[in-house]
Amino acid sequence: MKTNPINLLRIALVFMITSCSQNMFAQNSKSYDTYKGIEFKMAKVNEPIIPKNTVNLKDFGAVNGGYVLNTKAFADAIDAVSKKGGGKVIIPPGIWLTGPIVLKSNLELHAETGALIKFSTDKTLYPIIETSFEGLNTWRCISPIYGKNLVNIAFTGNGVWDGSGEAWRQVKKSKLTDEQWKKFVASGGVLNDKKDSWYPSEQYLKGSKGADQNVRPDLKTKEDFEAIHDFLRPVLVSIQNSKRVLFDGPVFQNSPAWNIHPFMIEDLIVRNITVRNPWFSQNGDGLDVESCKNVIIENSSFDVGDDAICIKSGKDKDGRDRGVACENIIVKNNIVYHGHGGVTVGSEMSGGVKNLHVSNCTFMGTDVGLRFKSTRGRGGIVENIFISDIFMTDIPSQAISFDLYYGGKSIAETLAEGGNTVSTKAVPVNEETPQFKNISIKNITIKGAQQAVFLQGLPEMNLQNIEISNLIAKADKGFSIIDANGIKITNAKLDIASSNVFEIYNVKNMSLKNIEFDSTSAKAVNINGEANTNIELISSQNLDFSKRTTVGETVPKGAVKF
Repeated sequence: MKTNPINLLRIALVFMITSCSQNMFAQNSKSYDTYKGIEFKMAKVNEPIIPKNTVNLKDFGAVNGGYVLNTKAFADAIDAVSKKGGGKVIIPPGIWLTGPIVLKSNLELHAETGALIKFSTDKTLYPIIETSFEGLNTWRCISPIYGKNLVNIAFTGNGVWDGSGEAWRQVKKSKLTDEQWKKFVASGGVLNDKKDSWYPSEQYLKGSKGADQNVRPDLKTKEDFEAIHDFLRPVLVSIQNSKRVLFDGPVFQNSPAWNIHPFMIEDLIVRNITVRNPWFSQNGDGLDVESCKNVIIENSSFDVGDDAICIKSGKDKDGRDRGVACENIIVKNNIVYHGHGGVTVGSEMSGGVKNLHVSNCTFMGTDVGLRFKSTRGRGGIVENIFISDIFMTDIPSQAISFDLYYGGKSIAETLAEGGNTVSTKAVPVNEETPQFKNISIKNITIKGAQQAVFLQGLPEMNLQNIEISNLIAKADKGFSIIDANGIKITNAKLDIASSNVFEIYNVKNMSLKNIEFDSTSAKAVNINGEANTNIELISSQNLDFSKRTTVGETVPKGAVKF
């Protein structure tokens, strides 16, 4: 039987059309999935547009092996595509040692599988510049990957970007094994007076004295900061005041400080990346999205030394003066292993955070799962937060944590020092008063935690309108709710080791509805404080709350409504 060439052409055309339709459907499905179920209006995030010009790093004299500095090769390759209006720089398989890379607009850095970009440990290659770190305007060493006032930036491929953070970071003895500690001490550097922290140099140790966490607000001039150059460790990737930025595919690891810091970016997409830092790395955050608008963070994994996915907007007066909120953010389908927080808001939130959707994320062994933190002096409003379908296991401290007395330490450190201190004294409300309100958390599974939920507002500015529903939790402790107004806990199945499932202090307008737990203790719900009003305890599988509803009355200190 002869085959008609025309029929073959028709079949080929049909196949091409079908394939194109399937690809378009896949793309549309992806877009639909990303934006499906978002509770607020948000324009579709624009991806960068990169011209089709392409160059290869090797064509500019780059030498593989990790022993020749390729800073000039990277700069020349970027200049070559920039002169053509932009394009892609291909980084082939190999070990490419380099100093800082300064980005230009309309640029894609494509690290192929097998490519390792390793940044030099020579700190003299990193001059200090004016920048923002930990929400404050300051001076720091330039980041290994740096760009400002750009449009259309993309990091693609499956290669690895390594910041050589071990040359920059302080290390605490308590976080290492004896053998690891001996190696650090033998490598050089200096110890503090207590011999419990190792520093890369005497200059770093000098710089750390008098620091506000990791910033020296007492220093004013560039010359002042030059004297503590080694202390001014940079974030691995710093992109500022830019539009249309994409991270898609690579590994970012071993940063001197935070890993990726998008700062004042409009249209930011982070997907399919892996972010790693040693678990003991000081301030080894994964992704710190600060004062950005229209953001997608999806299908990525984090295993870091501090907060994993962190939403920020500046700190104290510097943040309030900037006045740029972090808004319109979608966080979906991510996994967090070690970290101080799975998804964190704050503590630098002085410009405000609003319109945040978090869903379908898994936290395994993360110190805290959902972490909200601030303190007096910040100011700023965090509102319209929607969190759903979160799965947590083996959480060493609080699975869900709101702490308005944040003091710069991890929750594990805070608990080790005796826990959070409850202050009953209100102070005047002003622009420095932080506010968290209108937050929905639903469909949460917690399999193992030191505490299921910790909610602590301020006496002068309570946490407001927080709803937690459809919660399954197994934990040592249940709920602590302090200085809060409008708390609703609905449909919760709790397996709590402690006999006090709910500790309630100075709470107004709270309802507990359809709560199931094993405790038969007379103090399963323990209400204290002078300002409790309108607390409803409605229906439980174990106990009948309906006849013990308190409406409009102040519960005396020490009273147990159970």
